[in-house]
Amino acid sequence: MGSGGRATERSNPESEVVVKRAPSSKPPFTLGDIKKAIPPHCFERSLIRSSSYLFLDLFLSSLFYYVAAVYIPRLPISLSYVAWPVYWILQGSVQMGLWVIGHECGHQAFSDYPWFNDTIGYLLHTGMLAPYFSWKYSHRRHHSNTGSLELDESFVPKKKSSLNSVARLLNTPPGRLFRLTILCTVGWLLYICFNVSGRKYEKFANHFDPKSPIYNDRERFQILLTDIGLLVTSYGLYKLALAQGFAWLITIYFAPLVIVYGFLVVITWLHHTHRSLPHYDSTEWNWLRGALSTMDRDYGVFNTVLHHITDTHVAHHLFFTIPHYNAMEATKAIKPFLGEYYQFDDTPIIKAMWREATECFFVEADEGEGKSKGVYWFNNKM
Repeated sequence: MGSGGRATERSNPESEVVVKRAPSSKPPFTLGDIKKAIPPHCFERSLIRSSSYLFLDLFLSSLFYYVAAVYIPRLPISLSYVAWPVYWILQGSVQMGLWVIGHECGHQAFSDYPWFNDTIGYLLHTGMLAPYFSWKYSHRRHHSNTGSLELDESFVPKKKSSLNSVARLLNTPPGRLFRLTILCTVGWLLYICFNVSGRKYEKFANHFDPKSPIYNDRERFQILLTDIGLLVTSYGLYKLALAQGFAWLITIYFAPLVIVYGFLVVITWLHHTHRSLPHYDSTEWNWLRGALSTMDRDYGVFNTVLHHITDTHVAHHLFFTIPHYNAMEATKAIKPFLGEYYQFDDTPIIKAMWREATECFFVEADEGEGKSKGVYWFNNKM
């Protein structure tokens, strides 16, 4: 499997696979050195090219909606039980592609015009009941503090010392299945509403309160603007449900949205959860070491559908204004330069989800002379 792979030799009589850790020492290069390895045109953003991907996704989403609304209700009930899930997966996958474009707008990677980027991102994410500006700012802080146990914003791993008795139940096969089910269904809502798995603040934090500790004074108006957009969209969906029926709205709109939210959480989680990836406390963390503490993954055909947010995430954390259509070339350019500092895992995603839920339950520092107490690694041995 390439860098970050799992060695074939066995580490003990119980046949536990040895995991080759990523380098956790200070890299022998700078961000500027990495940038020089990338062709300059990879940093260029084209409004026309970006818009072409946007229009294609919008066309496919509209086409799937039309087919589902017009033709699936005409099918025999037995066939509709198959057709609806197929529609949900297709529509949810394309809409996740639209989410990725909105995410690029938040990073100003869509075009050279910040106001246009924010307008497109706001419309796309609000249409999927996602808080655009709220998440844009919390996500920016995630990029600023990746891998930090104190300051990272999402999927902050727990230290072994902070676990309680409930953790023992969650670290069993039924507990792992429960955790994965929650992650894939309501994980996104738990994060934006209650900051579950997020950075710990001194008071309650969520993505809808303009006075939330996540945001500073300059950002609070845009959080309010986000809330207004969500309220308007929710009211429009309510009126649509009155006209068409709530069951219709669930099958057409909300079911694909569950797929989108599931994709979003799983992709983010797997990018930053692997036994080979280090995490750092304040004594060891710096921005470059944290940015390199991420994992590219292979989602097969979904790599293309999701605009390569899946298999170019390392490059994205290093240079987040690179548009997705240049990210593959940038990744190929930095892989030989980064060497062992580049991490990739081609394990099938379903298998990787169960493995990471099993092996990556908490983090702890290595013990012993010469070991850094500020570098933490995933473990699951209670």
